[in-house]
Amino acid sequence: MIDRLLAIIVKEAWALLRDPRARMALIAPPLLQLLVFSFSATLEVRNVDIAVLDQSNGAHAAELIALIDGSPNFRHVVRLTSRADLHASIDRQKVIAALIIPADFDARLDRGEHANVGAILDGRRSNAAQIVASYLGRITGAMGAELDGARAAPQGSITTHWFNPNLEYVWFNLPALTVIIVAVSVLALTAQSVAREREMGTFDQLMVSPLRVHEILIGKMVPPMVIGLIEGLVFFAAATLVFGVPFVGSFPLLLLLLLVFMLSMVGMGMFVSAVSATQQQAFLGAFVIIIPVTLLSGFASPTENMPGWLQAITYVNPARYAMELSLGLYLKDMPFAFAVERLWPLLLIGVITLMAAAYLFRARME
Repeated sequence: MIDRLLAIIVKEAWALLRDPRARMALIAPPLLQLLVFSFSATLEVRNVDIAVLDQSNGAHAAELIALIDGSPNFRHVVRLTSRADLHASIDRQKVIAALIIPADFDARLDRGEHANVGAILDGRRSNAAQIVASYLGRITGAMGAELDGARAAPQGSITTHWFNPNLEYVWFNLPALTVIIVAVSVLALTAQSVAREREMGTFDQLMVSPLRVHEILIGKMVPPMVIGLIEGLVFFAAATLVFGVPFVGSFPLLLLLLLVFMLSMVGMGMFVSAVSATQQQAFLGAFVIIIPVTLLSGFASPTENMPGWLQAITYVNPARYAMELSLGLYLKDMPFAFAVERLWPLLLIGVITLMAAAYLFRARME
């Protein structure tokens, strides 16, 4: 049995690696995604222009403008002289937000009172505008002023962010991307395996070979899982050594997470491959699966923000559990007991999908 398994594993690995273009496709896309997503998939807003309409012309107003101008998130502070200029700068998208400092701003601060400043945001860029509003709220909060439409922190209060004190988005992105990239690679490679056999005409040879169904499935599972594990370890090394993402959890537990997660994704890929007659169908099937797997994982938006019926669907998504485990192991040293609560659903999904794939595969062979 061991000899037969080794033979089918070597055969599948050779089928993946013998084509130079296929080898490049295994290496280049994950590295490109690592570089692109690490720097582009961020909620930070930088290098934007802010307009200021200063109706106070006092020392406190000048101090507030200097604080905004000195912020690393803003590129230029555009001085305006009238509300018409303010409306035009927003309409023409020259600035993402405009700050209005009222005429009594300095007088109220001199009396020890809170002073209000107005903010007009460009709603066409709603997410970025809301983030800019939070930046402005922190700056005005430091002066004891209040930003209309954005809640400022009470004067003298200190906010502490656990597990990510400086809110470094790359600390979230790379652990999450490890899950997404491994899922895409393993699912795509596995989905092509049986369909490739059918197109090449070698599926009939498998049917008459002495290999049993479970041996064929294991042989087709191992190479994609090995490649996925290598990619996961490359991402781990890049995250910790290149981008400085802390890893405070258990490395053996991370390896266990990758293996169980890949098992569930391999089950989905084998299911797609078993029902596909061509590689094109397998590609489309993998694409149909990977989109909801990614969107419902909590990477793009928290699962808590989704409607109730959609949250229920996320419980059958292996990437949801893998995302929680990855972030927990990287940033907060998730205890083993909590990790087990998320590992057993992953294992259950993998067992169910592999059983379904084995049933379809056996039916095709018969």
